[in-house]
Amino acid sequence: MSQTVLVLDGVDAICGEILKDRGFNVIDKPKPSTEEFEKLLPEADAIIVRSATKINAETLKKAEKLKVVGRAGVGVDNIDIKEATRSGVLVMNTPDGNTISTAEHTCGLILAMARNIPAAVDSVKAGRWDRKLYMGSEVQGKTLGIIGLGKIGSNVASRMKSFGMNILGYDPFCTEEHARDLGVKLVELSDLLGSSDYLTVHTPLTEKTKGLVSLKNKDQLKKGMFIVNCARGGIYEEADIVTLLDEGVVSGVALDVYSSEPLTDELKEIVKHPGVICTPHLGASTTEAQGKVAEQIAIHIADAMEGKGFAGSLNGKSIALSTNDEVQPFLKTAEKLGQFAVQIAPNYTDEISLSYSGTCARHSEVLTDAFLSGFMDGYTEDVVNLINARFHADARGMKITETATKESRIYSDLIQVTLPEGADYRVISATPFGDNDFRIVDIDDYGIEIHLEGDIVIYRNVDKPGMLAATSSAFANNGLNIAALSLGRKKDSQAITAFTLDGKVDESLRLALEELDGVHTVRSVSL
Repeated sequence: MSQTVLVLDGVDAICGEILKDRGFNVIDKPKPSTEEFEKLLPEADAIIVRSATKINAETLKKAEKLKVVGRAGVGVDNIDIKEATRSGVLVMNTPDGNTISTAEHTCGLILAMARNIPAAVDSVKAGRWDRKLYMGSEVQGKTLGIIGLGKIGSNVASRMKSFGMNILGYDPFCTEEHARDLGVKLVELSDLLGSSDYLTVHTPLTEKTKGLVSLKNKDQLKKGMFIVNCARGGIYEEADIVTLLDEGVVSGVALDVYSSEPLTDELKEIVKHPGVICTPHLGASTTEAQGKVAEQIAIHIADAMEGKGFAGSLNGKSIALSTNDEVQPFLKTAEKLGQFAVQIAPNYTDEISLSYSGTCARHSEVLTDAFLSGFMDGYTEDVVNLINARFHADARGMKITETATKESRIYSDLIQVTLPEGADYRVISATPFGDNDFRIVDIDDYGIEIHLEGDIVIYRNVDKPGMLAATSSAFANNGLNIAALSLGRKKDSQAITAFTLDGKVDESLRLALEELDGVHTVRSVSL
Protein backbone atom coordinates (compact mmCIF):
# COMPACT_ATOMS: atom_id res chain seq x y z
CA MET A 1 0.00 0.00 0.00
CA SER A 2 1.48 3.34 -1.06
CA GLN A 3 2.20 6.01 1.52
CA THR A 4 0.35 9.33 1.44
CA VAL A 5 1.99 12.75 1.26
CA LEU A 6 -0.14 15.80 2.03
CA VAL A 7 1.14 18.84 0.10
CA LEU A 8 -0.12 22.20 1.40
CA ASP A 9 0.36 25.97 0.99
CA GLY A 10 0.63 25.97 -2.81
CA VAL A 11 4.02 24.26 -3.08
CA ASP A 12 5.15 24.17 -6.73
CA ALA A 13 3.58 21.35 -8.78
CA ILE A 14 6.98 19.75 -9.45
CA CYS A 15 6.90 18.52 -5.84
CA GLY A 16 3.82 16.37 -6.36
CA GLU A 17 5.04 15.15 -9.75
CA ILE A 18 8.32 13.85 -8.29
CA LEU A 19 6.54 12.13 -5.41
CA LYS A 20 4.01 10.47 -7.72
CA ASP A 21 6.86 9.22 -9.94
CA ARG A 22 8.41 7.71 -6.81
CA GLY A 23 5.18 5.79 -6.10
CA PHE A 24 3.61 7.96 -3.39
CA ASN A 25 -0.06 8.90 -3.12
CA VAL A 26 -0.14 12.72 -3.24
CA ILE A 27 -2.97 14.89 -1.88
CA ASP A 28 -2.38 18.50 -3.02
CA LYS A 29 -4.48 21.01 -1.07
CA PRO A 30 -3.11 24.57 -1.39
CA LYS A 31 -5.59 26.13 1.07
CA PRO A 32 -7.71 23.53 2.85
CA SER A 33 -10.32 24.65 5.35
CA THR A 34 -9.70 23.79 9.00
CA GLU A 35 -12.23 20.97 8.72
CA GLU A 36 -10.60 19.57 5.55
CA PHE A 37 -7.14 19.76 7.09
CA GLU A 38 -8.19 17.89 10.22
CA LYS A 39 -9.89 15.16 8.15
CA LEU A 40 -6.77 14.66 6.05
CA LEU A 41 -4.31 14.47 8.96
CA PRO A 42 -4.98 10.82 9.94
CA GLU A 43 -4.18 9.75 6.34
CA ALA A 44 -0.83 11.55 6.10
CA ASP A 45 2.45 9.65 6.29
CA ALA A 46 4.22 12.91 5.36
CA ILE A 47 3.24 16.59 5.18
CA ILE A 48 4.91 19.26 3.07
CA VAL A 49 4.27 22.94 3.88
CA ARG A 50 5.57 26.41 3.16
CA SER A 51 5.06 29.07 5.86
CA ALA A 52 1.26 29.27 6.19
CA THR A 53 0.36 25.95 7.84
CA LYS A 54 1.26 25.48 11.49
CA ILE A 55 2.57 22.07 12.53
CA ASN A 56 2.13 22.13 16.30
CA ALA A 57 1.44 19.69 19.12
CA GLU A 58 -2.26 19.52 18.30
CA THR A 59 -1.58 18.80 14.63
CA LEU A 60 0.97 16.11 15.46
CA LYS A 61 -1.41 14.43 17.88
CA LYS A 62 -4.09 14.10 15.18
CA ALA A 63 -1.64 12.89 12.50
CA GLU A 64 -1.26 9.39 13.92
CA LYS A 65 0.64 7.94 10.91
CA LEU A 66 2.93 10.94 10.38
CA LYS A 67 6.61 10.14 9.89
CA VAL A 68 8.04 13.23 8.16
CA VAL A 69 7.29 16.95 7.90
CA GLY A 70 8.99 18.87 5.10
CA ARG A 71 9.33 22.65 4.79
CA ALA A 72 9.70 23.85 1.20
CA GLY A 73 12.06 26.65 2.21
CA VAL A 74 14.42 27.58 5.03
CA GLY A 75 12.48 28.99 7.98
CA VAL A 76 10.71 26.49 10.23
CA ASP A 77 9.08 28.95 12.64
CA ASN A 78 5.72 27.33 11.83
CA ILE A 79 6.92 23.84 12.84
CA ASP A 80 7.31 22.83 16.48
CA ILE A 81 10.56 20.89 16.11
CA LYS A 82 10.78 19.88 19.77
CA GLU A 83 7.26 18.47 19.75
CA ALA A 84 7.93 16.73 16.43
CA THR A 85 11.09 15.17 17.86
CA ARG A 86 9.18 14.07 20.92
CA SER A 87 6.60 12.49 18.62
CA GLY A 88 9.29 10.75 16.56
CA VAL A 89 8.53 12.83 13.47
CA LEU A 90 11.42 13.79 11.19
CA VAL A 91 11.55 17.47 10.21
CA MET A 92 13.30 18.48 6.98
CA ASN A 93 13.89 21.74 5.12
CA THR A 94 15.69 23.05 2.03
CA PRO A 95 18.31 25.49 3.36
CA ASP A 96 19.87 26.41 0.02
CA GLY A 97 16.86 26.74 -2.26
CA ASN A 98 16.08 30.42 -1.75
CA THR A 99 19.53 31.79 -0.94
CA ILE A 100 20.00 33.52 -4.28
CA SER A 101 16.44 34.86 -4.50
CA THR A 102 16.59 36.46 -1.04
CA ALA A 103 20.06 37.91 -1.68
CA GLU A 104 18.92 39.37 -5.01
CA HIS A 105 15.78 40.85 -3.41
CA THR A 106 17.94 42.51 -0.76
CA CYS A 107 20.17 44.01 -3.44
CA GLY A 108 17.12 45.17 -5.38
CA LEU A 109 15.74 47.00 -2.35
CA ILE A 110 19.09 48.71 -1.75
CA LEU A 111 19.10 50.02 -5.34
CA ALA A 112 15.42 50.95 -5.17
CA MET A 113 16.09 53.16 -2.14
CA ALA A 114 19.21 54.70 -3.64
CA ARG A 115 17.35 55.79 -6.79
CA ASN A 116 13.86 56.42 -5.36
CA ILE A 117 12.47 53.95 -7.88
CA PRO A 118 9.06 53.11 -6.30
CA ALA A 119 8.10 56.76 -5.71
CA ALA A 120 9.30 57.78 -9.18
CA VAL A 121 7.22 55.00 -10.76
CA ASP A 122 4.10 56.19 -8.90
CA SER A 123 4.81 59.78 -9.98
CA VAL A 124 5.03 58.97 -13.69
CA LYS A 125 1.94 56.75 -13.55
CA ALA A 126 0.06 59.64 -11.91
CA GLY A 127 0.93 61.84 -14.91
CA ARG A 128 3.70 63.88 -13.26
CA TRP A 129 7.31 64.45 -14.38
CA ASP A 130 9.22 65.05 -11.10
CA ARG A 131 12.83 64.54 -12.15
CA LYS A 132 14.30 66.92 -9.57
CA LEU A 133 12.11 65.63 -6.76
CA TYR A 134 13.49 62.10 -7.11
CA MET A 135 17.18 62.85 -7.40
CA GLY A 136 18.97 59.72 -6.19
CA SER A 137 22.49 58.72 -5.24
CA GLU A 138 25.01 56.14 -6.42
CA VAL A 139 25.88 53.17 -4.27
CA GLN A 140 29.43 53.06 -5.62
CA GLY A 141 31.84 54.20 -2.96
CA LYS A 142 29.19 53.92 -0.22
CA THR A 143 29.53 51.58 2.75
CA LEU A 144 27.22 48.60 3.19
CA GLY A 145 27.04 47.04 6.63
CA ILE A 146 25.95 43.40 6.75
CA ILE A 147 24.97 41.76 10.02
CA GLY A 148 25.12 38.00 9.54
CA LEU A 149 27.51 36.53 6.98
CA GLY A 150 25.88 33.17 6.42
CA LYS A 151 24.77 32.00 2.98
CA ILE A 152 22.45 34.92 2.23
CA GLY A 153 24.61 37.64 3.80
CA SER A 154 27.67 36.34 1.95
CA ASN A 155 25.80 36.41 -1.36
CA VAL A 156 24.66 39.98 -0.74
CA ALA A 157 28.27 40.96 0.01
CA SER A 158 29.65 39.50 -3.23
CA ARG A 159 26.93 41.10 -5.34
CA MET A 160 27.11 44.57 -3.84
CA LYS A 161 30.92 44.44 -3.92
CA SER A 162 30.57 44.30 -7.71
CA PHE A 163 28.65 47.59 -7.51
CA GLY A 164 31.71 49.20 -5.97
CA MET A 165 30.46 49.31 -2.39
CA ASN A 166 32.74 49.04 0.63
CA ILE A 167 31.49 46.13 2.74
CA LEU A 168 31.62 45.94 6.54
CA GLY A 169 30.49 42.79 8.31
CA TYR A 170 29.53 41.67 11.78
CA ASP A 171 29.13 37.97 12.53
CA PRO A 172 30.56 36.45 15.73
CA PHE A 173 31.36 33.21 13.89
CA CYS A 174 32.79 34.49 10.63
CA THR A 175 36.54 34.05 10.35
CA GLU A 176 38.91 36.67 8.97
CA GLU A 177 39.78 34.28 6.15
CA HIS A 178 36.17 33.85 5.04
CA ALA A 179 35.57 37.60 5.27
CA ARG A 180 38.71 38.30 3.28
CA ASP A 181 37.55 35.95 0.53
CA LEU A 182 34.29 37.92 0.36
CA GLY A 183 36.03 41.29 0.38
CA VAL A 184 34.44 42.12 3.73
CA LYS A 185 36.06 43.96 6.64
CA LEU A 186 34.96 42.53 9.99
CA VAL A 187 34.21 45.15 12.65
CA GLU A 188 32.45 45.40 15.99
CA LEU A 189 28.68 45.94 15.85
CA SER A 190 28.89 49.50 17.19
CA ASP A 191 31.47 50.42 14.53
CA LEU A 192 29.30 48.88 11.79
CA LEU A 193 26.20 50.81 12.89
CA GLY A 194 28.13 54.06 13.05
CA SER A 195 29.88 53.67 9.68
CA SER A 196 27.29 52.19 7.31
CA ASP A 197 25.47 54.20 4.65
CA TYR A 198 23.29 51.12 4.07
CA LEU A 199 22.52 48.40 6.60
CA THR A 200 21.10 44.92 5.94
CA VAL A 201 20.50 42.10 8.40
CA HIS A 202 20.56 38.35 7.76
CA THR A 203 20.08 36.82 11.20
CA PRO A 204 17.26 35.15 13.13
CA LEU A 205 15.04 37.14 15.49
CA THR A 206 16.43 36.62 19.00
CA GLU A 207 16.72 38.60 22.20
CA LYS A 208 20.07 39.85 20.90
CA THR A 209 18.77 40.98 17.49
CA LYS A 210 15.28 42.20 18.43
CA GLY A 211 15.07 45.98 18.07
CA LEU A 212 18.60 46.15 16.64
CA VAL A 213 17.76 49.58 15.23
CA SER A 214 15.47 51.70 17.40
CA LEU A 215 15.13 55.08 19.07
CA LYS A 216 17.09 53.66 22.02
CA ASN A 217 20.28 53.34 19.98
CA LYS A 218 19.72 56.09 17.42
CA ASP A 219 22.86 57.90 18.59
CA GLN A 220 24.94 54.89 17.48
CA LEU A 221 23.64 55.06 13.90
CA LYS A 222 25.28 56.95 11.06
CA LYS A 223 22.94 59.87 10.42
CA GLY A 224 21.00 59.48 7.20
CA MET A 225 21.67 55.76 6.71
CA PHE A 226 19.32 53.46 4.77
CA ILE A 227 18.17 50.18 6.35
CA VAL A 228 16.91 46.95 4.74
CA ASN A 229 15.28 43.91 6.33
CA CYS A 230 14.68 40.72 4.33
CA ALA A 231 15.38 38.45 7.31
CA ARG A 232 12.84 38.49 10.17
CA GLY A 233 10.25 41.05 11.23
CA GLY A 234 11.06 42.82 14.48
CA ILE A 235 14.83 43.03 14.04
CA TYR A 236 14.21 46.73 13.48
CA GLU A 237 11.82 48.27 16.03
CA GLU A 238 8.85 48.84 13.75
CA ALA A 239 7.08 51.24 16.11
CA ASP A 240 10.10 53.60 15.93
CA ILE A 241 10.47 53.67 12.12
CA VAL A 242 8.32 56.74 11.46
CA THR A 243 10.12 58.79 14.14
CA LEU A 244 13.54 57.67 12.90
CA LEU A 245 12.59 58.82 9.40
CA ASP A 246 10.98 62.10 10.47
CA GLU A 247 14.00 63.01 12.61
CA GLY A 248 16.38 62.23 9.74
CA VAL A 249 18.17 59.51 11.72
CA VAL A 250 17.53 57.21 8.76
CA SER A 251 16.83 58.36 5.21
CA GLY A 252 14.99 55.31 4.01
CA VAL A 253 13.65 51.94 5.14
CA ALA A 254 13.02 48.88 2.96
CA LEU A 255 11.04 46.02 4.50
CA ASP A 256 10.14 42.61 3.13
CA VAL A 257 9.36 41.00 6.49
CA TYR A 258 7.22 42.11 9.41
CA SER A 259 6.50 41.13 13.01
CA SER A 260 2.95 40.31 11.95
CA GLU A 261 2.02 38.94 8.53
CA PRO A 262 -0.38 39.94 7.01
CA LEU A 263 0.02 43.45 8.38
CA THR A 264 -1.87 44.73 11.41
CA ASP A 265 -3.59 48.12 11.18
CA GLU A 266 -0.65 49.66 13.06
CA LEU A 267 1.88 48.26 10.58
CA LYS A 268 -0.27 49.39 7.64
CA GLU A 269 0.02 52.97 8.91
CA ILE A 270 3.81 52.66 9.35
CA VAL A 271 4.45 51.43 5.80
CA LYS A 272 2.40 54.31 4.35
CA HIS A 273 5.27 56.67 5.25
CA PRO A 274 6.91 57.99 2.05
CA GLY A 275 10.33 56.95 3.36
CA VAL A 276 9.33 53.27 3.52
CA ILE A 277 9.60 50.81 0.64
CA CYS A 278 7.70 47.62 1.37
CA THR A 279 7.11 44.25 -0.25
CA PRO A 280 4.93 41.34 0.99
CA HIS A 281 7.62 38.84 2.06
CA LEU A 282 8.89 38.23 -1.47
CA GLY A 283 12.46 37.22 -0.61
CA ALA A 284 11.94 33.62 -1.66
CA SER A 285 9.19 34.35 -4.18
CA THR A 286 10.82 33.66 -7.50
CA THR A 287 9.83 30.99 -9.97
CA GLU A 288 13.33 29.52 -9.73
CA ALA A 289 13.43 29.49 -5.94
CA GLN A 290 10.00 27.93 -5.53
CA GLY A 291 10.84 25.32 -8.14
CA LYS A 292 14.15 24.53 -6.43
CA VAL A 293 12.71 24.16 -2.93
CA ALA A 294 9.75 22.11 -4.19
CA GLU A 295 12.06 19.74 -6.07
CA GLN A 296 14.51 19.49 -3.17
CA ILE A 297 11.89 18.79 -0.51
CA ALA A 298 10.19 16.15 -2.67
CA ILE A 299 13.48 14.30 -3.08
CA HIS A 300 14.34 14.68 0.62
CA ILE A 301 10.93 13.36 1.70
CA ALA A 302 10.96 10.43 -0.72
CA ASP A 303 14.52 9.43 0.25
CA ALA A 304 13.71 9.61 3.96
CA MET A 305 10.52 7.56 3.66
CA GLU A 306 12.33 4.96 1.58
CA GLY A 307 15.25 4.90 4.02
CA LYS A 308 17.74 6.04 1.39
CA GLY A 309 18.98 9.26 3.00
CA PHE A 310 18.22 12.12 5.34
CA ALA A 311 19.55 15.23 3.58
CA GLY A 312 17.91 18.37 4.95
CA SER A 313 17.00 16.69 8.23
CA LEU A 314 16.80 19.03 11.20
CA ASN A 315 16.24 16.53 13.98
CA GLY A 316 17.43 13.14 12.69
CA LYS A 317 20.08 12.54 15.32
CA SER A 318 17.79 13.85 18.04
CA ILE A 319 15.23 11.23 17.15
CA ALA A 320 17.83 8.46 17.04
CA LEU A 321 19.17 9.42 20.46
CA SER A 322 15.94 10.51 22.15
CA THR A 323 15.46 7.11 23.77
CA ASN A 324 19.13 6.55 24.66
CA ASP A 325 19.30 7.09 28.41
CA GLU A 326 23.11 6.97 28.46
CA VAL A 327 23.62 9.74 25.91
CA GLN A 328 20.86 12.17 26.92
CA PRO A 329 22.56 13.75 29.98
CA PHE A 330 25.77 14.34 28.04
CA LEU A 331 23.93 15.84 25.07
CA LYS A 332 22.14 18.30 27.33
CA THR A 333 25.33 19.13 29.21
CA ALA A 334 27.23 19.80 25.98
CA GLU A 335 24.45 21.99 24.58
CA LYS A 336 24.17 23.99 27.81
CA LEU A 337 27.96 24.38 27.92
CA GLY A 338 27.82 25.75 24.36
CA GLN A 339 25.12 28.25 25.35
CA PHE A 340 27.27 29.35 28.29
CA ALA A 341 30.54 29.53 26.34
CA VAL A 342 29.20 31.69 23.49
CA GLN A 343 28.14 34.37 25.96
CA ILE A 344 31.62 34.75 27.43
CA ALA A 345 33.65 34.02 24.28
CA PRO A 346 35.44 36.81 22.40
CA ASN A 347 33.82 38.15 19.24
CA TYR A 348 34.94 36.36 16.08
CA THR A 349 35.76 33.16 17.94
CA ASP A 350 37.12 31.08 15.09
CA GLU A 351 38.78 28.20 16.92
CA ILE A 352 37.40 25.88 19.59
CA SER A 353 38.91 22.77 21.16
CA LEU A 354 36.74 20.17 22.87
CA SER A 355 37.86 17.22 24.94
CA TYR A 356 35.91 14.35 26.46
CA SER A 357 36.94 11.93 29.17
CA GLY A 358 35.25 8.92 30.71
CA THR A 359 32.26 7.10 29.28
CA CYS A 360 31.03 10.17 27.39
CA ALA A 361 34.15 9.95 25.19
CA ARG A 362 32.52 7.22 23.07
CA HIS A 363 29.92 9.80 21.96
CA SER A 364 32.37 12.61 21.25
CA GLU A 365 31.19 13.29 17.68
CA VAL A 366 27.54 13.88 18.54
CA LEU A 367 28.49 15.76 21.73
CA THR A 368 30.52 18.20 19.62
CA ASP A 369 27.42 18.65 17.45
CA ALA A 370 25.39 19.36 20.59
CA PHE A 371 27.96 21.86 21.86
CA LEU A 372 28.00 23.70 18.50
CA SER A 373 24.22 23.75 18.34
CA GLY A 374 24.15 25.49 21.72
CA PHE A 375 27.07 27.76 20.80
CA MET A 376 25.66 28.94 17.46
CA ASP A 377 21.88 28.77 17.85
CA GLY A 378 20.35 32.23 17.58
CA TYR A 379 23.41 33.66 15.84
CA THR A 380 22.75 32.42 12.30
CA GLU A 381 19.89 32.96 9.87
CA ASP A 382 18.86 29.28 10.03
CA VAL A 383 17.89 26.88 12.77
CA VAL A 384 21.03 25.28 14.22
CA ASN A 385 20.86 21.80 15.69
CA LEU A 386 22.68 18.48 15.91
CA ILE A 387 22.30 17.84 12.21
CA ASN A 388 23.56 21.10 10.75
CA ALA A 389 25.76 22.66 13.46
CA ARG A 390 29.02 21.60 11.81
CA PHE A 391 27.78 22.83 8.45
CA HIS A 392 27.28 26.32 9.89
CA ALA A 393 30.64 26.21 11.65
CA ASP A 394 32.41 25.09 8.46
CA ALA A 395 30.63 27.74 6.38
CA ARG A 396 32.17 30.42 8.60
CA GLY A 397 35.63 28.87 8.59
CA MET A 398 35.59 27.85 12.26
CA LYS A 399 38.26 25.36 13.29
CA ILE A 400 36.95 22.66 15.61
CA THR A 401 39.26 20.11 17.22
CA GLU A 402 38.23 17.31 19.54
CA THR A 403 40.00 14.70 21.63
CA ALA A 404 38.60 11.82 23.60
CA THR A 405 39.96 9.50 26.26
CA LYS A 406 38.17 6.80 28.20
CA GLU A 407 40.35 7.57 31.23
CA SER A 408 38.45 9.41 33.93
CA ARG A 409 39.74 12.54 35.64
CA ILE A 410 38.46 13.92 38.95
CA TYR A 411 34.96 13.40 37.58
CA SER A 412 34.01 10.13 35.89
CA ASP A 413 32.77 12.06 32.85
CA LEU A 414 33.96 15.46 31.77
CA ILE A 415 33.25 17.72 28.79
CA GLN A 416 35.82 20.50 28.40
CA VAL A 417 35.94 23.43 25.98
CA THR A 418 39.01 25.58 25.35
CA LEU A 419 38.35 29.00 23.84
CA PRO A 420 40.98 30.95 21.85
CA GLU A 421 43.93 32.81 23.36
CA GLY A 422 42.83 36.09 24.87
CA ALA A 423 39.48 34.83 26.17
CA ASP A 424 38.69 36.17 29.66
CA TYR A 425 37.63 32.66 30.71
CA ARG A 426 39.35 30.12 28.54
CA VAL A 427 39.06 26.49 29.74
CA ILE A 428 35.64 25.44 31.03
CA SER A 429 34.68 21.94 32.17
CA ALA A 430 31.20 20.55 32.79
CA THR A 431 29.53 17.29 33.73
CA PRO A 432 26.00 16.02 34.43
CA PHE A 433 25.11 15.29 38.06
CA GLY A 434 21.74 13.72 37.30
CA ASP A 435 18.53 14.31 35.42
CA ASN A 436 18.30 18.00 34.51
CA ASP A 437 21.29 18.82 36.70
CA PHE A 438 24.17 20.02 34.52
CA ARG A 439 27.07 21.89 36.10
CA ILE A 440 30.31 23.64 35.30
CA VAL A 441 32.89 22.20 37.67
CA ASP A 442 36.07 24.03 36.68
CA ILE A 443 37.09 27.28 35.00
CA ASP A 444 40.77 27.91 34.29
CA ASP A 445 41.80 25.50 37.07
CA TYR A 446 39.52 27.16 39.59
CA GLY A 447 37.29 24.48 41.08
CA ILE A 448 33.79 25.99 41.01
CA GLU A 449 30.27 24.61 40.67
CA ILE A 450 27.78 26.53 38.52
CA HIS A 451 24.38 25.09 37.64
CA LEU A 452 23.82 25.64 33.93
CA GLU A 453 20.47 27.33 34.24
CA GLY A 454 19.04 30.78 34.92
CA ASP A 455 20.75 34.17 34.95
CA ILE A 456 24.40 33.98 35.97
CA VAL A 457 27.03 36.61 36.70
CA ILE A 458 30.67 35.55 36.78
CA TYR A 459 33.71 37.65 37.61
CA ARG A 460 37.33 37.47 38.73
CA ASN A 461 38.22 39.13 42.01
CA VAL A 462 40.91 39.59 44.62
CA ASP A 463 40.36 37.01 47.35
CA LYS A 464 39.95 39.27 50.37
CA PRO A 465 37.30 40.02 53.01
CA GLY A 466 34.36 42.17 51.94
CA MET A 467 34.22 41.21 48.27
CA LEU A 468 30.94 39.31 48.49
CA ALA A 469 29.36 42.09 50.53
CA ALA A 470 30.20 44.69 47.89
CA THR A 471 28.77 42.75 44.95
CA SER A 472 25.72 41.43 46.80
CA SER A 473 24.88 45.00 47.86
CA ALA A 474 25.03 46.06 44.21
CA PHE A 475 22.57 43.30 43.30
CA ALA A 476 20.25 44.24 46.17
CA ASN A 477 20.29 47.90 45.15
CA ASN A 478 19.12 46.81 41.70
CA GLY A 479 16.35 44.59 43.04
CA LEU A 480 18.10 41.33 42.15
CA ASN A 481 17.77 38.44 44.58
CA ILE A 482 20.61 35.90 44.86
CA ALA A 483 19.52 32.33 44.11
CA ALA A 484 22.93 30.62 44.37
CA LEU A 485 26.60 31.43 44.92
CA SER A 486 29.81 29.56 44.06
CA LEU A 487 33.42 30.52 44.68
CA GLY A 488 36.64 29.10 43.27
CA ARG A 489 39.95 30.23 44.79
CA LYS A 490 43.69 29.68 44.51
CA LYS A 491 46.65 30.31 46.79
CA ASP A 492 47.62 33.41 44.78
CA SER A 493 44.82 35.46 46.43
CA GLN A 494 42.76 35.35 43.25
CA ALA A 495 39.27 33.92 42.88
CA ILE A 496 36.43 33.39 40.44
CA THR A 497 32.95 34.07 41.79
CA ALA A 498 29.60 33.17 40.22
CA PHE A 499 26.13 34.27 41.29
CA THR A 500 22.84 32.91 39.99
CA LEU A 501 20.23 35.64 40.23
CA ASP A 502 16.47 35.96 39.95
CA GLY A 503 16.81 38.38 37.05
CA LYS A 504 19.11 39.59 34.30
CA VAL A 505 22.05 41.94 34.82
CA ASP A 506 21.88 44.81 32.36
CA GLU A 507 24.94 46.49 30.85
CA SER A 508 24.90 49.46 33.26
CA LEU A 509 25.02 47.15 36.30
CA ARG A 510 27.72 44.99 34.70
CA LEU A 511 29.88 48.07 34.21
CA ALA A 512 29.15 49.22 37.76
CA LEU A 513 30.34 45.87 39.10
CA GLU A 514 33.61 46.24 37.19
CA GLU A 515 34.14 49.57 38.95
CA LEU A 516 34.18 47.84 42.34
CA ASP A 517 37.66 47.61 43.85
CA GLY A 518 39.15 44.16 43.24
CA VAL A 519 36.49 43.04 40.72
CA HIS A 520 37.15 42.62 37.00
CA THR A 521 36.11 40.73 33.82
CA VAL A 522 32.45 40.68 34.79
CA ARG A 523 30.34 38.62 32.39
CA SER A 524 26.61 37.89 32.47
CA VAL A 525 25.06 34.75 31.02
CA SER A 526 21.39 33.91 30.52
CA LEU A 527 20.36 30.28 30.05
